[in-house]
Amino acid sequence: MRQVAVIGLGQFGTHLARALTQMHCEVMAIDSDEARVAELRDDVHRAVIGDARDMEVLQSLITSSMDEAVVSLGESMEASILCTLHLSQIGVKRIRTKAVNEDHAMILKAVGAHEPIFPERETAERTARRIAHPTLLDYFPFAEDYRIMEIAMPRPLVGKSLGESQLRAGFNLLVLATKSATSGQFRFMPAAEDKLRADDILIVLGREVDLARFSVLEE
Repeated sequence: MRQVAVIGLGQFGTHLARALTQMHCEVMAIDSDEARVAELRDDVHRAVIGDARDMEVLQSLITSSMDEAVVSLGESMEASILCTLHLSQIGVKRIRTKAVNEDHAMILKAVGAHEPIFPERETAERTARRIAHPTLLDYFPFAEDYRIMEIAMPRPLVGKSLGESQLRAGFNLLVLATKSATSGQFRFMPAAEDKLRADDILIVLGREVDLARFSVLEE
Protein backbone atom coordinates (compact mmCIF):
# COMPACT_ATOMS: atom_id res chain seq x y z
CA MET A 1 0.00 0.00 0.00
CA ARG A 2 1.44 3.35 -1.06
CA GLN A 3 1.91 5.88 1.72
CA VAL A 4 0.99 9.42 0.67
CA ALA A 5 0.94 12.67 2.62
CA VAL A 6 -1.49 15.35 1.45
CA ILE A 7 -0.51 18.70 2.93
CA GLY A 8 -3.07 21.48 2.70
CA LEU A 9 -6.75 20.60 2.83
CA GLY A 10 -8.37 23.15 0.61
CA GLN A 11 -10.77 21.98 -2.07
CA PHE A 12 -8.09 20.27 -4.17
CA GLY A 13 -6.25 18.68 -1.24
CA THR A 14 -9.46 17.36 0.33
CA HIS A 15 -10.72 15.81 -2.91
CA LEU A 16 -7.28 14.34 -3.58
CA ALA A 17 -7.00 12.80 -0.10
CA ARG A 18 -10.41 11.15 -0.40
CA ALA A 19 -9.73 9.89 -3.91
CA LEU A 20 -6.37 8.39 -2.90
CA THR A 21 -7.99 6.61 0.04
CA GLN A 22 -10.61 5.13 -2.29
CA MET A 23 -7.74 3.91 -4.44
CA HIS A 24 -6.34 2.03 -1.42
CA CYS A 25 -3.49 4.38 -0.57
CA GLU A 26 -2.58 5.00 3.07
CA VAL A 27 -3.19 8.75 3.34
CA MET A 28 -1.94 11.16 5.99
CA ALA A 29 -3.72 14.52 5.69
CA ILE A 30 -2.16 17.61 7.28
CA ASP A 31 -3.53 21.13 7.69
CA SER A 32 -3.26 23.95 10.23
CA ASP A 33 -7.06 24.44 10.18
CA GLU A 34 -8.74 22.30 12.85
CA ALA A 35 -12.13 22.34 11.08
CA ARG A 36 -10.68 21.05 7.80
CA VAL A 37 -8.85 18.26 9.57
CA ALA A 38 -11.96 17.28 11.53
CA GLU A 39 -14.02 17.14 8.33
CA LEU A 40 -11.61 14.66 6.77
CA ARG A 41 -10.68 12.61 9.84
CA ASP A 42 -13.07 9.72 9.14
CA ASP A 43 -12.16 9.51 5.44
CA VAL A 44 -8.39 8.96 5.58
CA HIS A 45 -5.94 6.81 7.52
CA ARG A 46 -4.71 9.75 9.62
CA ALA A 47 -5.60 13.44 9.73
CA VAL A 48 -3.36 15.79 11.72
CA ILE A 49 -3.39 19.47 12.70
CA GLY A 50 0.01 20.96 11.98
CA ASP A 51 1.91 23.90 10.48
CA ALA A 52 3.55 22.58 7.31
CA ARG A 53 6.05 25.46 7.35
CA ASP A 54 7.60 24.10 10.55
CA MET A 55 10.40 21.58 9.96
CA GLU A 56 10.02 20.04 13.41
CA VAL A 57 6.30 19.42 12.83
CA LEU A 58 6.96 17.73 9.50
CA GLN A 59 9.79 15.62 10.93
CA SER A 60 7.48 14.41 13.68
CA LEU A 61 4.91 13.25 11.11
CA ILE A 62 6.79 12.27 7.95
CA THR A 63 9.85 10.12 7.35
CA SER A 64 11.91 9.24 4.29
CA SER A 65 9.91 6.01 3.98
CA MET A 66 6.89 8.01 2.77
CA ASP A 67 6.29 7.15 -0.90
CA GLU A 68 4.98 10.54 -1.91
CA ALA A 69 3.85 13.92 -0.64
CA VAL A 70 1.49 16.37 -2.34
CA VAL A 71 1.69 19.98 -1.18
CA SER A 72 -1.47 22.02 -1.80
CA LEU A 73 -1.18 25.17 0.28
CA GLY A 74 -3.48 27.45 -1.67
CA GLU A 75 -2.02 30.69 -2.94
CA SER A 76 0.71 30.88 -0.27
CA MET A 77 3.93 30.63 -2.27
CA GLU A 78 6.11 31.09 0.81
CA ALA A 79 4.41 28.25 2.69
CA SER A 80 4.54 25.85 -0.27
CA ILE A 81 8.21 26.61 -0.91
CA LEU A 82 9.18 26.10 2.74
CA CYS A 83 7.14 22.90 3.00
CA THR A 84 8.64 21.50 -0.20
CA LEU A 85 12.16 22.34 0.97
CA HIS A 86 11.59 20.58 4.30
CA LEU A 87 10.11 17.49 2.63
CA SER A 88 13.13 17.33 0.36
CA GLN A 89 15.47 17.57 3.35
CA ILE A 90 13.53 14.78 5.08
CA GLY A 91 14.07 12.63 1.99
CA VAL A 92 10.51 11.98 0.79
CA LYS A 93 10.80 9.90 -2.38
CA ARG A 94 8.54 12.03 -4.57
CA ILE A 95 7.14 15.51 -4.00
CA ARG A 96 4.41 17.16 -6.05
CA THR A 97 3.56 20.75 -5.21
CA LYS A 98 0.71 22.94 -6.41
CA ALA A 99 2.18 25.94 -8.25
CA VAL A 100 0.62 29.36 -8.73
CA ASN A 101 2.59 30.29 -11.86
CA GLU A 102 5.67 29.33 -13.87
CA ASP A 103 8.08 31.34 -11.68
CA HIS A 104 6.69 29.63 -8.60
CA ALA A 105 7.12 26.26 -10.35
CA MET A 106 10.79 27.00 -11.09
CA ILE A 107 11.46 27.84 -7.45
CA LEU A 108 9.66 24.70 -6.30
CA LYS A 109 11.85 22.56 -8.55
CA ALA A 110 14.95 24.32 -7.23
CA VAL A 111 14.08 23.46 -3.62
CA GLY A 112 13.18 19.83 -4.28
CA ALA A 113 9.79 19.40 -5.96
CA HIS A 114 9.84 16.56 -8.47
CA GLU A 115 6.69 17.82 -10.19
CA PRO A 116 4.93 21.19 -9.89
CA ILE A 117 1.21 20.75 -10.57
CA PHE A 118 -1.38 23.18 -11.94
CA PRO A 119 -4.79 21.62 -11.10
CA GLU A 120 -6.93 24.41 -12.58
CA ARG A 121 -4.90 24.51 -15.80
CA GLU A 122 -4.97 20.73 -16.18
CA THR A 123 -8.73 20.60 -15.56
CA ALA A 124 -9.31 23.38 -18.08
CA GLU A 125 -7.20 21.62 -20.73
CA ARG A 126 -8.98 18.32 -20.10
CA THR A 127 -12.39 20.01 -20.40
CA ALA A 128 -11.31 21.84 -23.56
CA ARG A 129 -10.33 18.54 -25.19
CA ARG A 130 -13.71 17.03 -24.38
CA ILE A 131 -15.50 20.05 -25.83
CA ALA A 132 -13.34 20.12 -28.97
CA HIS A 133 -13.54 16.32 -29.44
CA PRO A 134 -16.94 15.09 -28.16
CA THR A 135 -16.04 11.42 -28.75
CA LEU A 136 -12.97 11.69 -26.48
CA LEU A 137 -13.77 10.06 -23.13
CA ASP A 138 -10.36 10.21 -21.48
CA TYR A 139 -6.68 10.60 -22.33
CA PHE A 140 -3.28 9.98 -20.76
CA PRO A 141 -0.06 11.83 -21.70
CA PHE A 142 2.49 9.40 -23.13
CA ALA A 143 5.58 10.91 -24.75
CA GLU A 144 6.20 14.07 -26.77
CA ASP A 145 2.79 14.90 -28.31
CA TYR A 146 1.52 11.32 -28.16
CA ARG A 147 -1.43 10.34 -25.99
CA ILE A 148 -3.26 7.17 -25.04
CA MET A 149 -6.92 8.04 -25.53
CA GLU A 150 -10.32 6.48 -24.89
CA ILE A 151 -12.70 7.30 -27.73
CA ALA A 152 -16.40 6.49 -28.04
CA MET A 153 -17.15 4.50 -31.20
CA PRO A 154 -18.05 6.84 -34.09
CA ARG A 155 -21.30 5.79 -35.77
CA PRO A 156 -19.75 5.45 -39.27
CA LEU A 157 -17.44 2.66 -38.01
CA VAL A 158 -20.08 0.50 -36.34
CA GLY A 159 -20.21 -2.93 -37.98
CA LYS A 160 -16.92 -2.50 -39.83
CA SER A 161 -13.87 -4.63 -39.11
CA LEU A 162 -10.87 -2.98 -37.50
CA GLY A 163 -9.00 -3.33 -40.78
CA GLU A 164 -11.82 -1.65 -42.72
CA SER A 165 -11.85 1.27 -40.28
CA GLN A 166 -8.46 2.49 -41.59
CA LEU A 167 -7.57 3.83 -38.16
CA ARG A 168 -3.88 3.01 -38.63
CA ALA A 169 -3.45 3.77 -42.32
CA GLY A 170 -5.82 6.73 -42.51
CA PHE A 171 -5.42 8.41 -39.12
CA ASN A 172 -2.12 7.11 -37.63
CA LEU A 173 -4.02 5.79 -34.60
CA LEU A 174 -2.89 2.46 -33.15
CA VAL A 175 -5.71 0.52 -31.46
CA LEU A 176 -4.35 -1.02 -28.25
CA ALA A 177 -7.69 -2.44 -27.09
CA THR A 178 -11.43 -2.11 -27.24
CA LYS A 179 -13.65 -2.01 -24.16
CA SER A 180 -17.35 -2.75 -23.92
CA ALA A 181 -19.16 0.23 -22.42
CA THR A 182 -21.82 -2.21 -21.21
CA SER A 183 -19.77 -4.95 -19.54
CA GLY A 184 -16.40 -3.25 -19.14
CA GLN A 185 -14.73 -6.25 -20.81
CA PHE A 186 -11.50 -5.56 -22.71
CA ARG A 187 -10.27 -7.03 -25.98
CA PHE A 188 -6.52 -6.35 -26.07
CA MET A 189 -4.60 -6.13 -29.36
CA PRO A 190 -7.71 -6.75 -31.48
CA ALA A 191 -7.20 -8.43 -34.86
CA ALA A 192 -7.85 -6.72 -38.20
CA GLU A 193 -10.93 -8.87 -38.77
CA ASP A 194 -12.55 -8.03 -35.41
CA LYS A 195 -15.88 -6.23 -35.84
CA LEU A 196 -16.43 -2.86 -34.17
CA ARG A 197 -19.59 -2.63 -32.09
CA ALA A 198 -21.74 0.35 -31.14
CA ASP A 199 -20.92 0.02 -27.43
CA ASP A 200 -17.18 -0.38 -27.99
CA ILE A 201 -14.78 2.19 -26.59
CA LEU A 202 -11.55 2.45 -28.60
CA ILE A 203 -8.30 2.72 -26.64
CA VAL A 204 -5.78 4.16 -29.06
CA LEU A 205 -2.24 5.54 -29.15
CA GLY A 206 -1.76 8.60 -31.32
CA ARG A 207 -1.20 12.33 -31.59
CA GLU A 208 -3.79 14.96 -30.78
CA VAL A 209 -3.63 16.33 -34.32
CA ASP A 210 -4.63 12.91 -35.65
CA LEU A 211 -7.39 12.66 -33.08
CA ALA A 212 -8.76 15.96 -34.40
CA ARG A 213 -8.89 14.51 -37.93
CA PHE A 214 -10.53 11.33 -36.65
CA SER A 215 -13.17 13.21 -34.64
CA VAL A 216 -14.81 14.63 -37.76
CA LEU A 217 -16.12 11.13 -38.55
CA GLU A 218 -18.89 11.83 -36.04
CA GLU A 219 -19.97 15.05 -37.73
